[in-house]
Amino acid sequence: MSKPFKTAVAAVLAFAYLATPALSGEVLDRVKEKGEVVNAIVNDYPPFAFINDKNELDGFDVDVARAFAERLGVKLRLETPGWETIIGGRWAGRWDIAITSSTPTEERAKVVNFPVNYYSVPAVLVVHKDEQAIRSAADLTGKKVGVGTGSSYEAYVNRNFTIPGQATITFPFGEVQAVPNDETVNFQNLALGAGVRLDAIVASLGTAQGQIDATGKLKLAGEPLFAEPNAVVTDKGDPEWDAEIKRVITELKNDGTLAKISEKWFKVDITKYAF
Repeated sequence: MSKPFKTAVAAVLAFAYLATPALSGEVLDRVKEKGEVVNAIVNDYPPFAFINDKNELDGFDVDVARAFAERLGVKLRLETPGWETIIGGRWAGRWDIAITSSTPTEERAKVVNFPVNYYSVPAVLVVHKDEQAIRSAADLTGKKVGVGTGSSYEAYVNRNFTIPGQATITFPFGEVQAVPNDETVNFQNLALGAGVRLDAIVASLGTAQGQIDATGKLKLAGEPLFAEPNAVVTDKGDPEWDAEIKRVITELKNDGTLAKISEKWFKVDITKYAF
């Protein structure tokens, strides 16, 4: 190939490169084309996501997902494939995003991405109001402790929980019998009495306080166990979509939208420590 021809080819390629628009990512292209973003969410995690009296999905995560879709300029569709399916990755385009209260652990990060945290809330220990023997996590050894199936709380009780980028989590207890179940069922079982079916529950402060207020039969024990960040989840393989999610969620944080949603559900801003 002659030098003049090489130069001409290089010039054409350079022009083509400059004229090509920046890739926006496969998922964002799909979302914009359909005019709809599909959010995978659990439906049994009040007050973050649950079925309300009108048989509709409601809660903090639902409102955040709505705000995200509105800011993106598209409609929102909610689907509930189940927690294990969401966090297992390999979505094959079935969902675009999961705003569904997920803690970004090292193990989960192997199969899904966590482009941005959107709130942080303490994990707490809940016991029956008549419980006298359990005053803190140090008293959990040998006890039956309810946890959400597949949750970070289950990993914590099983003593294999870490949070990337944070100090090592301490486990002041020995072997514990973790009882994974639907969180609502766990709270119902604990409300039956101290030690009847469960001795304690590990859950988020928001969920715990809601159940304490609703049942009048439960109380907190000791100090918060750890501060748990919660992040948006995406499938692997689209960094441009992840960047767009981070941009939109950060914008919702900066203009006060996330704070308003948090105040609506918790009377406090659980989003302020997440960024």
